[in-house]
Amino acid sequence: MVIDTISDGVSRSVGTVTDGITGLFSDHTIRLGVTGLSRAGKTVFITSLIANLLDRGRMHQFLAASTGRITHAYLQPQPDDTIPRFDYETHLGAMTGTEPHWPQSTRAVSELRLSLRVQPGGFMGSFSGPRTIHLDIVDYPGEWLLDLALLDKSFDDWSEDVLGKVERRAEHASFKAALAELPAAPDYDEPLAQRLASTFTEGLKAAREAGYADCTPGRFLLPGELEGSPVLTFAPMQPGERGRKTLRREMERRYEAYKAKVVKPFFRDHFARLDRQVVLVDVLGAIHDGPQAVEATRETMADILSAFRPGRNAWLSSLFLGRRVDRILFAATKADHLHHAQHKRLSAIMEALTREARDRARFAGAETAALSIASLRTTTETEIDHNGNQLLAVQGTTEQGKRAAFYPGELPEDPKRILAPAREGADTWPFGEVEVMRFKPPVQNISPGDGPPHIRLDKAAEFLLGDRLP
Repeated sequence: MVIDTISDGVSRSVGTVTDGITGLFSDHTIRLGVTGLSRAGKTVFITSLIANLLDRGRMHQFLAASTGRITHAYLQPQPDDTIPRFDYETHLGAMTGTEPHWPQSTRAVSELRLSLRVQPGGFMGSFSGPRTIHLDIVDYPGEWLLDLALLDKSFDDWSEDVLGKVERRAEHASFKAALAELPAAPDYDEPLAQRLASTFTEGLKAAREAGYADCTPGRFLLPGELEGSPVLTFAPMQPGERGRKTLRREMERRYEAYKAKVVKPFFRDHFARLDRQVVLVDVLGAIHDGPQAVEATRETMADILSAFRPGRNAWLSSLFLGRRVDRILFAATKADHLHHAQHKRLSAIMEALTREARDRARFAGAETAALSIASLRTTTETEIDHNGNQLLAVQGTTEQGKRAAFYPGELPEDPKRILAPAREGADTWPFGEVEVMRFKPPVQNISPGDGPPHIRLDKAAEFLLGDRLP
């Protein structure tokens, strides 16, 4: 596991002891990590979840809300003064205003604290007063999550893995050509290093746009303040001479610096403190992009578990050994792009894609779930007459502002019809194409006490939080 190093273990244990001792004399806190692979709708998920916890009229499957045990909910300053606040109000205004549009994606870590006043249920609840549960939602890019797997990989291992993908993907044609022009053991030259890193980065960006989820290093895609620095100026190399002045030696040095100065601090300061985790996946988009994109998503789901420390979060374990993520939800987003008759099939595909990851987590003692959800419902259901056949479809407003009915195609009932061609590297699906369409958030009249409309967001909240609410 990536966390099994003495230095990281000591720093985590000190922080966790402080958290554990404080927890004995304070209100209970749940730290929920939210991340998503490309195009999954992470910002929309967090915004809608917060709005529907503040106004719980649509949270029927979230039992603490539907039974009235949550009596109040309110936002508070986040506990970490050095982390930017998740801009909930701006994002909600974008989604539900008079001219609704999708909010800007967040490109770094942010956080928000939502406090819930909960009246305990059952026999003991009649003798005790309400308790306060703090929900700290930590938002971070999915690209950073994938980087955690690098901590277990040497430069040679990472290069071999990435170059295998480069060889198979047309998006990296320019980088392949640049590698082919190198001499057998090139000397270090900074302009050459920068050209290779730039070409490699452009290939990563193109691969992500093509639907591939396994693009690392993640900071190459979201560089922020590190753009142009040596720690982001490296690329995979073929095996070769490692002399002190060789280009390969310098690329390896920068790769190791990336792990030490970028990846490990993120793990130590943010990731290692989580209790629960949501991983959002645009499964429909991956299916649309083809079998190879689906296989990349499946492999990414399996790799993600190497970044977690799944298991039961017993009090002594969390106090002395560091927290464990004890519940992980894998959610296929954009379920509103399908008629509800196909939701069960989308959920089954999500389950199949994450089977390996979920089995590993269960073996370690963590609970997992796979759902299909829509954080913000943008469509209504309808039927389309196609050559005398009635197709179950949805309709909504496109990003061009036109009202349109949409039938994406038929998902297979058996997920193996997705997974088998993906594993075999097929170019097309045997059951026909699955189309996608981008819908705008609709103009909505939301009644007082209701949050934004959604699909199964309440069920997701019940899995993630229900057992922690008295």
